Amino acid sequence: MTASTVAIIGAGAVGAGTAWYLAKHGHQVRLIDPKLDQPINRSGTLPGTTASLGVLMGHVFRRSSGRAWRLRQHSMTLWPEWVAELSSQEHPLKLNTPLIQLASSEAEATLMKQLAEQRQHLGLELISPNSNPCMGRSWPNTQHGGLISHQDGYLDPILLQKCLRAALQEQGVQQIQEPVVSLERSSSVKQKQWRLQLAGGTNLHQEAVVICAALGSEALLEPLGHSLPMTPVLGQVLDLELISDQHNWSGWPAVLVSHGINLIPHGPNQIWIGATLEPGVQPIASHLKAMQHLEGDAPDWLESATVKNQWHGLRARPVERPAPLLEKLEPGLIVATGHYRNGVLLAPASAAWVKEQLTHETRS
Repeated sequence: MTASTVAIIGAGAVGAGTAWYLAKHGHQVRLIDPKLDQPINRSGTLPGTTASLGVLMGHVFRRSSGRAWRLRQHSMTLWPEWVAELSSQEHPLKLNTPLIQLASSEAEATLMKQLAEQRQHLGLELISPNSNPCMGRSWPNTQHGGLISHQDGYLDPILLQKCLRAALQEQGVQQIQEPVVSLERSSSVKQKQWRLQLAGGTNLHQEAVVICAALGSEALLEPLGHSLPMTPVLGQVLDLELISDQHNWSGWPAVLVSHGINLIPHGPNQIWIGATLEPGVQPIASHLKAMQHLEGDAPDWLESATVKNQWHGLRARPVERPAPLLEKLEPGLIVATGHYRNGVLLAPASAAWVKEQLTHETRS
């Protein structure tokens, strides 16, 4: 395969992961994002990856066929390899497992029973109603039972980004901390086919461009005649501090999901609770409180917890198209964005898909 010069716009989990993966396979890569010079931490309004909890729900996905299922399965195969390559002594990245999903109704419990029967080979098991094997803090309502997935869980997205930044440097990826103000087809046959104009006035010429810019993608694509509308959906997280007692997290999974809300213990008397549930761009205080109540199923220890920190971020959800948007729009112009709630989960499969598109181009 002939190596190509590739510009990747957007440095979230998908963009940075794709940049690293392509560089590893011999491409000359530039990663462009104005936020590349900002520290990676959690506070206030954040980019999608930083705001996320990095939950991996690959095997508990309800469908068993189609593109979405195949992408999840591919990513779940690739993630252990990525973690092994990216983890370092300074940034020890790991897959935190398992994940438990509690059923909120008899109908949901029936669906979970079917999944457990079909996917025993993927590490899925049914949890009996009213079971609570915790030696420490009790789970939310387990009246209808649930599903345990021994391979699903979460990756710390802060650690992931730090690992990727270090790996990008090792691979010699140029990281450009400027916005792209325009993307144009090159008019000269002597130049590479895409011209990117940066906010500082610099022009870059590339053989291929991969757009991973989430909600910022539309403004770059519309002047080229491509309409890929996306809508913002708000994700919110509370970092809660619990009343110190003799209870602990013994018997807890890495991730517990109740009513679509993720609970992740991350230290003594500390738990993250988060969800991507709201349309729009501004957080609503009453929604945060409802999230902490778990629709009436929250245990007393969760109700009495105090908010230590909170943050939110926007997810890009495609309009009238399934997420994510993985499309080759024209020669050398590729879109890998609009992952909605699954940017971290689908980063490896998305990167592999982009590499495949570039490989096909160099062969043709």
